[in-house]
Amino acid sequence: MKVPVTVLSNNVEIPVIGNGPGTLNYSIQYVSNKSGLLYLSQRAYNKFWGRKRKEEKYIDAIVHSFQVGFTLLDYSAAYGNEQLIGKAIKESGIDRKNLFLTTRVSNKQQLTGNIREQFFNTLNNYRTDYVDLYMFHWPVTGVYLETWRQMEQLYKEGYCKAIGVANCHQHHLEEIFKVAAVAPQVNQFEVHPLFTQKPLIEYCKSKNIVVEAYTPIARFDDRLVRLPALKSIATKYNKTIVQVVLRWHIQNGIIPVVRSLNKKRQSENISIFDFELTSEEMQIIDGFNINSRLRYDPDNCDFSIL
Repeated sequence: MKVPVTVLSNNVEIPVIGNGPGTLNYSIQYVSNKSGLLYLSQRAYNKFWGRKRKEEKYIDAIVHSFQVGFTLLDYSAAYGNEQLIGKAIKESGIDRKNLFLTTRVSNKQQLTGNIREQFFNTLNNYRTDYVDLYMFHWPVTGVYLETWRQMEQLYKEGYCKAIGVANCHQHHLEEIFKVAAVAPQVNQFEVHPLFTQKPLIEYCKSKNIVVEAYTPIARFDDRLVRLPALKSIATKYNKTIVQVVLRWHIQNGIIPVVRSLNKKRQSENISIFDFELTSEEMQIIDGFNINSRLRYDPDNCDFSIL
């Protein structure tokens, strides 16, 4: 299916929903006797065959997401598996121009300052000569403004079609505006019905910054998914609760970036363009807000561990 697009401030078109495959978990199965042959065998299996199998399933899941219609792929250098993304892009057989590829500067890259070098490593891993959206992952204190300047240079040289930020509060954006030759076109931060972030969203819209939402379904938090009103709306449209919440994002003008490596759920997540919530239903879901942040607050976190 063809996913609708919205237009960024520089006239670049971006799909209204994205898939973020996230990190690949290589952890081994727990074995109580760490000195026995079973433990050693398990470690050997995971190191060679288990790891390979996980990577194959990861690549296959990304390829499937492309096949069902996800073209916006959201990723970050911090996740560490960029070569697998490149393999998935190649295996999909989809023309590069029909994909919207995102990457983000990791906090480590910001702190070491080798942003340009790492950016070209990403292009090599993705097997492409440009990305559609380049962001930084967090506004790392003391360095994020310099990071932005380097990102601007890559943008001016044509290596990225758009540049944006992630996890920025209003005051971070205001600091960027003081030094920016190019304003951020996107801000990605935590948004879901338990944490609607209306003031920040309205500020971004006033500055022509498109909002992307991570954790868009609140990690399936019981405080959300068990709500009778939400279940009633889902039943009315013969949709899942997740589909209703993703639809709520889109009708609020927000791009949800949803993570799923499950093929059935991927198909469900993108099947949200055949119904529309009423204004009353939108207000009901807006009313679920309890200002519950589930991830890190960029004003109160240790950037070295993110």
